Amino acid sequence: MQISVSEFAKKHKVLPGQVLAVLNELGVEHDGSNFEAEGDELELIQGELASVSGTKTLRLQPGRTPRDIAQALGIKDVEVQKTLVSKLKKMLTITSTLEDEVAEKLVEALGYEVEWVAPEASGKPKTKASAPAGGAQLRSPVVTIMGHVDHGKTSLLDYIRKTNVVDKEAGGITQHIGAYQVTLPEGLITFLDTPGHAAFTAMRARGAQVTDIAILVVAADDGIMPQTIEAISHAKNAKVPIIIAVNKIDKPAANPDKVLQMLPAHELIPEAYGGDVATVNVSAITGEGVQDLLEQILLQAEIMELKADPKGDFRGVVIEAKLERGRGSVATVLVQEGTLRIGQILYAGKAWGKVKALSDWQGVKLKEAGPSVPVEVLGLGDVPMAGDVVHVVSTEKEAREITDKRIETERVKTLVAPKRKVSLRDLKRAFDGDEAQSLNLIVKADVQGSVEAVRGMLEKIKHAEVDIRILHSGVGAVTESDILLASAADAICVGFNVKPEPNARTAAERMKIEIRTYTIIYELVEDIENAIKGRLEPKFEEEEQGKVEIRAVFKLTRAGKVAGSHVVEGKITRNSQVRVRRGDEVVFTGKLASLKNVKQDVREMNAGQDCGLRFDGWEDFKEGDVVEAFEVVQVN
Repeated sequence: MQISVSEFAKKHKVLPGQVLAVLNELGVEHDGSNFEAEGDELELIQGELASVSGTKTLRLQPGRTPRDIAQALGIKDVEVQKTLVSKLKKMLTITSTLEDEVAEKLVEALGYEVEWVAPEASGKPKTKASAPAGGAQLRSPVVTIMGHVDHGKTSLLDYIRKTNVVDKEAGGITQHIGAYQVTLPEGLITFLDTPGHAAFTAMRARGAQVTDIAILVVAADDGIMPQTIEAISHAKNAKVPIIIAVNKIDKPAANPDKVLQMLPAHELIPEAYGGDVATVNVSAITGEGVQDLLEQILLQAEIMELKADPKGDFRGVVIEAKLERGRGSVATVLVQEGTLRIGQILYAGKAWGKVKALSDWQGVKLKEAGPSVPVEVLGLGDVPMAGDVVHVVSTEKEAREITDKRIETERVKTLVAPKRKVSLRDLKRAFDGDEAQSLNLIVKADVQGSVEAVRGMLEKIKHAEVDIRILHSGVGAVTESDILLASAADAICVGFNVKPEPNARTAAERMKIEIRTYTIIYELVEDIENAIKGRLEPKFEEEEQGKVEIRAVFKLTRAGKVAGSHVVEGKITRNSQVRVRRGDEVVFTGKLASLKNVKQDVREMNAGQDCGLRFDGWEDFKEGDVVEAFEVVQVN
């Protein structure tokens, strides 16, 4: 019959680990939670347990690891790991060699007492903990909090600040520094104070992978929302571990289980369902679960074994920067490797200078800052951009030469035609030249059904050399956040029955990101297929310029008829194409033969000005006709 280890241990007044130890010694098969035994075998197990009943002693050699202790007790590694972090407040890996005192406390925390055994008894020499090689040391994790608007990101950060940040005489937290640190007995956690996924991706787009762990805040009364899906896409594309903080559990309508059930649809399998995504129920109002969240972050960091060498070559990243009156350029820098000191010469982007002063997130003056420490830096001659990588050099001459070269490179780029990122029309040539191996897409549509239909049809497209990857899909217009993600991943934005927002279009033009919109799904799919095969034809769109009203008709002897007109809105140019409307009917579509102001030929006329128009091969216009001026532009 099948027997529960925990119930069997309770019945015989021993610990589950002792039951598992006996099962292992007798060779009885078990899965850690249950075992099968009956008759003589069960009596033998009970007899062995009787000899250890009431005793909680573990025979242990010096120099053991947490994994050794887990195996000796017959429990899982993760249970020992959690005990190390939550009870002993020790940032150690499962294979770290433990000092005798730490091993003793760990075993006691697990409910046992240590009986030390001399190493000679087992023929094995005693081992000692060794210092980390190469100067690499464990560093604190850097965390970014993301999620849907009004799901409690800011409230959660505020609660963590209020309860975990140690106030100093310098006057508390400097809110504008862009990053801060939480102090716990077992270590530090660095939080980026820019929780939006737009800022998160903007820095990645500039080549700075800053975040170690992403915290996804989901409201327990709302569940997964559009910006939550965007945040998931951004974090997954950055390949950083995600911890789900199910917030607002204090609300009457809270349903944390509903959130867990929604996660698998976005390829996030919670640990409760046998996956690897940690979830923590929290309340930013009452503080419930916040400490568990912080411990979960440290546990994840422990598994990742984040390390940096304080004595290595310096490297950092600009979190934010600004120009302050009386202080000059002020940059918030997150140290990633090495140590930043006063007096060092550094450069970031197109800015360089000598470090005049350093201060931490509480405004306290520092002489130096090591890995994972955010600091304010004074001394740069210009204001760098968020995401610029910071380096230290030995001389001012070297720093000046590097930044001057970068400035010249940027200047040259403005003198030539801007280089586009990947586009559908040039896709085949890019593949042929080994410039790309995959086509990354961001798909937006008007309703969820359309999103699923477009995704389904795109995922059916197969090509031997091209891998189509849909990085993100969602409902609504193409947003600036979509453009930032496209820039970071060299992707193309595809919209079905939606158009880009004005700021998204501006950002796309600045970053050279292609946006394609469609109203027929088969045209969308056909364009993607033709792009891969190199047969995509140019696509043109009309761009409206202005409207002109014909107010008088003049008959000239040589020139024929001239339309005396007034520009109502926008503009009309000599090269404009025009469409003449009479009521709801279009009576002419074509080109201008001439555009005059009084008797002078002009290039363009703007709103509020009067002009004379002649049309190419057409004179049947009348007073009251409306002339629509437009330009045909290529969009791919």
